[in-house]
Amino acid sequence: MTAVSHKKTQEKAAGTMAGGFLLILSIAGFFAAAWFVVQAIREGEGTSDSLLILSYIIGAAALILASILILSGLYSLQQNESAAITLFGNYKGTDRKPGLRWVVPWYSRKKISLRVRNVTSQTLKVNDKKGNPIEIAAVIVWRVVDTAQALFDVDNYETFVNIQIETSLREITSHFAYDHGEGEEPTLRADGVKVGEMLQARLQERVAIAGLTVDEARLSHLAYAPEIASSMLRRQQAEAVLEARAMIVHGAVSMVESALQQLSERDIVVLDDERKAAMVSNLLVVLCADREAQPVVNAGSLY
Repeated sequence: MTAVSHKKTQEKAAGTMAGGFLLILSIAGFFAAAWFVVQAIREGEGTSDSLLILSYIIGAAALILASILILSGLYSLQQNESAAITLFGNYKGTDRKPGLRWVVPWYSRKKISLRVRNVTSQTLKVNDKKGNPIEIAAVIVWRVVDTAQALFDVDNYETFVNIQIETSLREITSHFAYDHGEGEEPTLRADGVKVGEMLQARLQERVAIAGLTVDEARLSHLAYAPEIASSMLRRQQAEAVLEARAMIVHGAVSMVESALQQLSERDIVVLDDERKAAMVSNLLVVLCADREAQPVVNAGSLY
């Protein structure tokens, strides 16, 4: 079986015109038609020249019809808005010029916004790289850059981008651990900026077919799933206590080393190995204890 390639719709400029002059022309046509009607009434009251009266009536009808046709071809575009022009389903081009515009009346116009849009994805429950269930959501900033692809290459470009956001978010999450990655591996919690950049790049690959571009992607919500949140919280608390203890011990050892060095250099007191060991033990207890130390006055010797 041969794969069927998708034919992209390429955006092109539509053959449209500025509508200001044509609006004035259509209004002038209505006034001219009214003048013809008035002349026909006058001719009907004064003479019996039916041919002249008929010509006035035909002229008035033609002017009214022409003015209506001109008015039906008018449309307006706001800033950062475009209109896809089609004829019986056949794409003829895109008009991006803001203001009052005009196109042949039997051409269809479908407007589409080119403004920047923000989408906050639903909070998804997925598994990270280690298999832990987590809750995650993202904010995506995107906009339409190709009107033809957005309208004709996908069924509904807004629904399409929402589905691709969810798919890309699930895929990116499976490549990262929530925290404590192996080695210097980035994690979801510590490297949110990098994760957002990868999500943006992956999402851009998916939505390019719809003529969309992703300007920014960032995580807006990240947490463990409720069923493991309490266990993971205790784990984080234990790790925080261990890190704090390690820092306290490291500082206490440095302080004890500095105290012994200064006592030795200044010849304040001469300590043998046994007294040094006792002093080190006491200082470490004082510096590393959770509660304040109770002073003990030694009135005699160590022995």
